Amino acid sequence: MKTLSRPLRSVLYIPGSKPRALEKARQLPTDAIIFDLEDAVAPDEKTNARDLLGQALNEGGYGARMTIVRINDLSTIWGAEDAKAVAKMPVDAVLLPKVNRPEDLEALEKITGDMPIWVMMESPMGMLAAAEIAALPRCQAMVMGTNDLAKDMGTRFRADRMPLMTGLGLCLIAAKAHGIAIVDGVYNAFRDDAGLALECEQGCDMGFDGKTLIHPAQLDVANAAFSPSLDDIDLARRQIAAYDQALANGQAVAVVDGRIVENLHVATARKTLAKLDAIDSLGME
Repeated sequence: MKTLSRPLRSVLYIPGSKPRALEKARQLPTDAIIFDLEDAVAPDEKTNARDLLGQALNEGGYGARMTIVRINDLSTIWGAEDAKAVAKMPVDAVLLPKVNRPEDLEALEKITGDMPIWVMMESPMGMLAAAEIAALPRCQAMVMGTNDLAKDMGTRFRADRMPLMTGLGLCLIAAKAHGIAIVDGVYNAFRDDAGLALECEQGCDMGFDGKTLIHPAQLDVANAAFSPSLDDIDLARRQIAAYDQALANGQAVAVVDGRIVENLHVATARKTLAKLDAIDSLGME
């Protein structure tokens, strides 16, 4: 269950309390949707949102998009009821906020059973326990909660996100070590395409699978940033061809564009082409 091969370039938060947003999401070019019952829903709307979301999901129409529901923390008065409801919904995973330790997931498992679990990594305690959390069998993906992490750490905003790098790195290493997906935190200025593009590029360079988004206007930027470029695709194909030819000639190393190509480079090239195929299979772009 650990392996998640489908694209997660764009992971859009949708409030579970907004009928219009739930309807619009059926047509948006997002790889995954996080239907939110937590931060995006006011306290007096929590119960209604749970019922409304259940109805929308049962109606279907979300196509190839991956569907995840973020519940309220189990320590709240809504959390356990959210978990019970989500366990009966036709969704791909449940997202647990405020994860600080493996025991938090184990408590959720008692309610949701075999359903895959995504975890919000958004506290210093969570960063320190990242490897233990990622190792749990039901843990399928990590979602960075950079706003909450910055708040808890008392950092100032920087475009390069340097104050958050230790936490981001700990979670990335944990996710890669245990073969689970990991998506970057949100970019708050949803009308700043240039800033979003830079942060997406940074996240892509770091190894994130995609980015969480707060507004549909951010989808095109994230999808482009986390998709293989034409140059990436061309290089991957030429590396594979050159390496195959080298093997046919009894050699273990090829040269492409003046650079050595070994089996590890070919593995990366094949992964690039596999990602392209997976994106094409979504049929949304």
